[in-house]
Amino acid sequence: MTNHQKRLSVPNSWPVERKTETFTVKADAGPHGEAGVPLLIVLRDVLGYADTRKEARYALDQDSVLINGKAVSDEERPVGMFDILAFTEREEYYRVFPGQGGRLSLTPLDAESAGSKLGKVVNKQHVPGGDVQLTLHDGQTLVVENEDYDTADSLIVDNETDEVVAHFEYEEGALVTAVNGEHAGEVGRVDAIQVTPGSADNIVQIEQDDGAFETVEDYVVVIDENFTEDAPDEDVTEEDTDESETDADEAEVEDADSETDEAEVEDEADEESADADEAEAEDAEEEDGGDDE
Repeated sequence: MTNHQKRLSVPNSWPVERKTETFTVKADAGPHGEAGVPLLIVLRDVLGYADTRKEARYALDQDSVLINGKAVSDEERPVGMFDILAFTEREEYYRVFPGQGGRLSLTPLDAESAGSKLGKVVNKQHVPGGDVQLTLHDGQTLVVENEDYDTADSLIVDNETDEVVAHFEYEEGALVTAVNGEHAGEVGRVDAIQVTPGSADNIVQIEQDDGAFETVEDYVVVIDENFTEDAPDEDVTEEDTDESETDADEAEVEDADSETDEAEVEDEADEESADADEAEAEDAEEEDGGDDE
């Protein structure tokens, strides 16, 4: 296995430009598997908080960057779906959410909402002692006494205590989002679940206010109502950063043009006043000449 990662071959979920450079950082072993994005890409390419890997390492050494409530010191640590990023010195908090086209985007949060994260149950088994062990989509395991949790359900887990604070069942009428595929990032309610015999994937029909779509069951995650109510109009992505910089440049150009126009108007006014002064001086000279005669 190579230690290098070319930009052209990175997963579609990575918010990086493919053709600007040849190589990029490779994700280290950790949560989310191949779907995880290295933390360095988030700090450098998306948020712009660091220009180089060295700057990112220095920032991480201050223990001011938290993922799901825990300080992170590895810039290659994978960041994935529904992780909570906290920048304590800046007092900024983000949730990783699927964006258009499957690219991961960052949704700003308040400090209270950043205290817990959402996880999809992907496996359930009994362990010695009679308890139930749940495995979430990011690899985290929880040992619980309640057996009401099923696979494909979603849980809200407290970042400090790892306790389940909310449970959302996967059923018809549930609010869901697609995290992969053609409809990644779209939100709707489950209208029907088609169970496919054999090894094929089950199909989920999802209704929206302006239409409907179908996707496979593995791509669907049940989410909280607050995920849509508190979400801003625009998420933070690398493209948004570039657009904001372009808008700023255009604003500077417009300001410069307006200043130039004002200067030209002032120059014209000065010329007109000078012409008026010359005319008055000529009239005064003619009057003086007439008096002398």
